Amino acid sequence: MVVTENEYDLVLRSRDGDSQAFAAPVQAHQRMIHSLLFRMTGSLADAEDVAQETFIQAHQQLVRFRRDAPFGAWVRRIAINRCLNWCQRDMRRARLRAEWGRDQETARHSSSHHVEQRVQDALNRLNPKQRAAVVLTAYEALNHAGAAKLRNQTRN
Repeated sequence: MVVTENEYDLVLRSRDGDSQAFAAPVQAHQRMIHSLLFRMTGSLADAEDVAQETFIQAHQQLVRFRRDAPFGAWVRRIAINRCLNWCQRDMRRARLRAEWGRDQETARHSSSHHVEQRVQDALNRLNPKQRAAVVLTAYEALNHAGAAKLRNQTRN
């Protein structure tokens, strides 16, 4: 699509502060930008977010727009750059989430191992009768009467 005189005039008016003038070029290219970004991100929500960032950046950089390039091509280039940046951020976030998950699993395993070791150390400090009572009631799910009966049977 070649930049029409009308589209270029709208860009010039927008550069000069006419906030309404930028709406027409955005509407003219919005569908193409959304489609491009949807194909690149695979997500409608992400495509909409990146498209919004694209048009905001295009508006902020209108002074860089040259008449020798079609407005749609210029905005498409901005969209692709924004999307590539988004993809890098998304991959970085995914990597950090995976690392965090592994760190949490390691910490959980290390923490549970540490707790188990402390419990075992505490059990080892008990005299054998007390240790048997705790192990039978806490770990073997016997009631106190059953633990006492079993302890008495094994002692004899």
